[in-house]
Amino acid sequence: MSLTEKQCTPCQGGIDPMTREQAQAYLAEVPGWTLSDDASRITRRFKTGDFAAAQTVANQAGEVAEDQDHHPEITFGYGYCEVEIFTHAIGGLHENDFIFAAKVNQAVDA
Repeated sequence: MSLTEKQCTPCQGGIDPMTREQAQAYLAEVPGWTLSDDASRITRRFKTGDFAAAQTVANQAGEVAEDQDHHPEITFGYGYCEVEIFTHAIGGLHENDFIFAAKVNQAVDA
């Protein structure tokens, strides 16, 4: 099953975050996203032509976040929108973060 077909499930903590190796394997399924140096977060910077387009990307990512009950960091300005995600309850990455990233890619690329 592809990541876009899955749904984020609530993570209450009590589990370890992904290892760097696990995260890198999932990263292959979410083009454009990068892994932080400490392998605790993934980020994608979407380049846009202007402020309005950047705001549109931010809104699309926000809609995915609401639908998946996920809480990304979203910043945008003229020509860019950056989305950063990790699972707060475990202080690192979980499969949910990659599901979210795949769904954001799908929404923005649609």
